[in-house]
Amino acid sequence: MQVRYILPFLCFVMIAVQLSAQNIPIIAATSDLVNVRDGKDFYENSWTIMPEYNPDVYESDKLGDWVVFYTDKDSIGFKIHPDSIYDFIILLNGKDSAYTRIQYAPSYLDILKQAEAYNFEDHTAIPPFTYQDSSATELQMLRKAFNLDSIAGGGNEISRILNLLHWVHNIIPHDGNHENPVVKNAMSMIAECKKDERGLNCRGLATVLNECYLALGIRSRFVTCMPKDSVFNDCHVINMVYSNDLDKWIWIDPTNDAYIMDEKGTLLGLDEVRERLIKGEMLIVNPDANWNHKASVVKENYLFEYMAKNLYRFSCPLRSEYDYETLFKGKTRQYVELIPLDGYNQLPKISNKTYETSGTSVTTYKTNNPNQFWVKPE
Repeated sequence: MQVRYILPFLCFVMIAVQLSAQNIPIIAATSDLVNVRDGKDFYENSWTIMPEYNPDVYESDKLGDWVVFYTDKDSIGFKIHPDSIYDFIILLNGKDSAYTRIQYAPSYLDILKQAEAYNFEDHTAIPPFTYQDSSATELQMLRKAFNLDSIAGGGNEISRILNLLHWVHNIIPHDGNHENPVVKNAMSMIAECKKDERGLNCRGLATVLNECYLALGIRSRFVTCMPKDSVFNDCHVINMVYSNDLDKWIWIDPTNDAYIMDEKGTLLGLDEVRERLIKGEMLIVNPDANWNHKASVVKENYLFEYMAKNLYRFSCPLRSEYDYETLFKGKTRQYVELIPLDGYNQLPKISNKTYETSGTSVTTYKTNNPNQFWVKPE
């Protein structure tokens, strides 16, 4: 019976001796799940040992703090410095070597804080933003079909804006794993979601809400909020809604039923939230913000991580109107991008592209001047 245990032990010793010769620390494990302490944060079973990765990299933004890995048999820790890379091996079940690395990487908030300034002298020739009038036939049909006046209510302007936000959030779940319907207008997408018991991604939700606002004469745009990376697989789309009472744009997010306030309870716009994140000033998320009524929206995750990543640069349509993104031959669309001076793909300032499949032509304007992007409606 003892022989069954001697051979695995000898294998473990031989592997350990070979790896030690490479001056790489080794820790043992018999479970592939690892607990991680990252500074003051402790994450239970948050790391999976995967020998197929070489190395498998864990990144921390906790400068000056310790990152400690706890297997079911052992532990190892390193103090995080900007230029340090810490390599070690987790020997799983005495035979599988998982080459693991711990290194520093700035947080999304750090990256946003390091963004270069804008250029207020950039005067790229951008046509004016326009907002479809509520008298348009399709907007009138939308208004009547869903009784939007009743949904918005008879309160003040802000209450009407928020009531529409809550309504769209409640009738259409967020589904970020599937494409939106081919026909991308509020009437069609609401009907399709109800018929097929499906949801929309953040762009679809913002499109529906945008058209509802336009139907009631409330000027708004849907805004794509993007990271610094030139190539990315995740961004977020929300609405910027103009409040006549506050004389400014405000942040409205139908995916999370969220809006943002300062310490006085004043609603903030995307530009104000971005600036306050950079300066470390107070930001408050409405307490009832949530994802699909399944999870509460927590400021630390929502603003300091997810939206800090996605507030590096912005894009929105030049024309805010019904059915803007449904594709068909001969259609033209125009977008404006706001990019800080260190953002990627600064040029050309004006570009045109026609997509062969859909026959839709797209013009993109790029500016470093926030005054051109956040300009108030005329």
